[in-house]
Amino acid sequence: MAVSFDLFGTLVDVDVPSDPAAVVADELRARDVSVPDDFAAAYREPHIDAPEGAEVPLPAHVSAALQSRGVSVTQNAARRAVIAAFDPTVRTREGAVEAVEAARDRGPVGVLSNCSVPELVGRTFVRSAFDYREFDSVVTSVGCGWRKPAPQAFEVVADGLGVAVEALVHVGDSSATDGGVEPLGGTFVDVTDVSLAEFPTWLVDHANGER
Repeated sequence: MAVSFDLFGTLVDVDVPSDPAAVVADELRARDVSVPDDFAAAYREPHIDAPEGAEVPLPAHVSAALQSRGVSVTQNAARRAVIAAFDPTVRTREGAVEAVEAARDRGPVGVLSNCSVPELVGRTFVRSAFDYREFDSVVTSVGCGWRKPAPQAFEVVADGLGVAVEALVHVGDSSATDGGVEPLGGTFVDVTDVSLAEFPTWLVDHANGER
């Protein structure tokens, strides 16, 4: 058995911009990009035809949104603006450290996170109570190219943990995304039903064949 955890809303809480388009626009202007007046509308529109379940990196989306309004921008400028716009305040959730430690006592432990912003997961770890290096596998959607509940995302983290996806226990806060492990034969633990504080006991019961 291996355990993977969702990051945002499960292990940590972060403050996100209430108006991300406006914050990204400000960061673009700070980098001398001419931001169109209707950038907010462009930001909300789809511009990249990606396969179902595929992740579109936010810098690529921002570049495409600008191009749809006739504004060219280098990929590096878009990337730096997006990274600066999402600079999180991080709070490690109660019971998270103990839940990860309990999972580690049972086998390999990983993180599987939907995140379209490059570097955000790494910066979140730095500001949390966790050491990135403590995890056997850290998979992000922007890194692997697939967003939960796409099966490929769970397959990537399971492979990184050295187990078949059927042997994966995934802990998260969303049945719509994290629950995607169940059709693959894995086990989903919803922290709204089994709190992080209760998860160590759940692991013991699970190991004893109780559900």
